[in-house]
Amino acid sequence: MASSNPKVWFVTGASSGFGRAVTEVMLQRGDNVVATLRKPAMLDDLANVYSQNRLLVLPLDVTVPSDITTVFLKARETFGRIDVVFNNAGLCIIGEAEGMPDDDAKLLFDTLFWGAANVTKEAVTTFRDLNQPPGGRLLQMSSRGVLRVIPGVAHYAAAKAALESLSEGYAAELDPAWNIKITILQPARFRTAAPWTNVLVPVHPAYSDPNLPSRQYRSIYPGAELFSDGDIYKFAAQIHRLVQLEDPPFYLPLHRTALEAAKIKGQKLLQAVEDYGSWSDDVYLDEENCQGRA
Repeated sequence: MASSNPKVWFVTGASSGFGRAVTEVMLQRGDNVVATLRKPAMLDDLANVYSQNRLLVLPLDVTVPSDITTVFLKARETFGRIDVVFNNAGLCIIGEAEGMPDDDAKLLFDTLFWGAANVTKEAVTTFRDLNQPPGGRLLQMSSRGVLRVIPGVAHYAAAKAALESLSEGYAAELDPAWNIKITILQPARFRTAAPWTNVLVPVHPAYSDPNLPSRQYRSIYPGAELFSDGDIYKFAAQIHRLVQLEDPPFYLPLHRTALEAAKIKGQKLLQAVEDYGSWSDDVYLDEENCQGRA
């Protein structure tokens, strides 16, 4: 399908799952894609179908900041601009929060937070300083796990939550004249190959009871994908729909499980305000001690 005004997408983590689906769907709908991944050969089948003026496949490990700068430069040299960045690269390591090895926790944050943060920085620079006219859409891949942390993936959720906070900071600071729109995506239970690549660290000795929540979560592996009924290609179709909006949402939970988690978290916060709001009635400096203070 040809498009009279194709968008240029920059996708990280394009080898499989959400990244692969978004790459395929945008190409099918006439847009052009810069697909980045650690092993470019995993997209040889698509590269054999689409020419390089439609699909540019580039190697990228998002934990290497200089590589991020390099692939953004190559993307701009090829297509002249980047309209949408799908900030998606990731991994998951499963284990009790107390027992997560430091090296594994660091790898999660290096990829899910720092890697995504460096992609964000390059995206904003491209949208503001290099696109003519300026502007672009930044789609930050978060997770239902931020709305409701699943036992066994606390560090994964913490890294995603950090990315959400950083994205909120960007949204608060960006000049509206730059025409940069950010959306945090919070999907849940979409069927991908991730359960087959997720790493399970050894059980912390204190959590030997198989009835504990983290042990119950561990018990669904292998076979965790059977608990997921979301279609990643239908997800990608909704993402295409999203970038057509003039005023897109800042948060977009997708899947009934994510919607329910968002409602429950919102209700808990509102209930805390209702039940304990009066505790804030007398926590302020006396008037005579406020002189000269903002």
